[in-house]
Amino acid sequence: MAGSSLSAASGFVLIAGWLVRVISIGEVLWDVFGQEEHLGGAPFNFAAHLKRLGHEVAFISGVGEDQRGDRILSRMSEMALSTEYVVREPRYSTGTVTVELSETGQPTFTINRPAAYDFPRLSASQMNNLFSARVDWIYFGTLMQMSREARQLTQRLLSSNRNVERFYDVNLRPDSYDPPLVRDLVAHASVVKLNDTEVPQVAAMVGKPHSSLEDFCRTYARTFGWKAVCVTTGAQGCVALIGEEYVQAKGYSVHVADTVGAGDAFAAAFLHGLWQGWTPSQVADFANRVGALVASRTGAIPMWTLDEVRALKEFGETA
Repeated sequence: MAGSSLSAASGFVLIAGWLVRVISIGEVLWDVFGQEEHLGGAPFNFAAHLKRLGHEVAFISGVGEDQRGDRILSRMSEMALSTEYVVREPRYSTGTVTVELSETGQPTFTINRPAAYDFPRLSASQMNNLFSARVDWIYFGTLMQMSREARQLTQRLLSSNRNVERFYDVNLRPDSYDPPLVRDLVAHASVVKLNDTEVPQVAAMVGKPHSSLEDFCRTYARTFGWKAVCVTTGAQGCVALIGEEYVQAKGYSVHVADTVGAGDAFAAAFLHGLWQGWTPSQVADFANRVGALVASRTGAIPMWTLDEVRALKEFGETA
């Protein structure tokens, strides 16, 4: 149930008993690990994890008219994610990313573009359908926004409902961002999630210095009007500013299979906690637990349950 304390502290409008309704726009692709392929793409991973948390998600993207595209649409149906807003693109192949893992499970990505997800489109009737019922959040990242078509469509979505909350998951990838784009996206966000290596990159692009993670969160939230900002710090956990309350939440010690998708699961759990009206400490801790659980398993969208998340809280050793 959504509470009122977070609403008063942070400015979120929380409605008791309502599930969150989210539009997620971004890439869906196959992460290629040698001979194995795992379904991925940060905005898609986010949508899948948020759906697992019981919320309503409309996912907007594109796949090719190929076998990989067929498999994505089939998997979405299995996950009870609507395929209505995923266009079949005849000119380009379904997206792929070559992933190499270090000894500690940290990934290096080679992104193969252009890809079908770079060319999303919605008909007038689809736009009407999207906003025929209440929309609470629009989620977007950086990578797909480098596409002119995707950027224009995202701007249409944002301008169609100026009161909707906007969740920007920074996710900087090599050759998939530029300073003007990042500056524009942070200015359109109400909630921002990034990792500690992205903080100095964003600061360099935006041009606002900071003396600590807390100073970054407070300065940027004040400058851009963010209601919340979270910085993940790897195994150490995260820091978060929600409203005026700044918290540091310890991570959980798990055997890391790979970290692909862990940040996206973290983002879904973070939004879930915000919407439930939990305290900032509860929001950050829940997001840490979900992210750690996903990192302990192979692939960006492994199976997990809330019982397992609770067990990790109870029995996990904090970092």
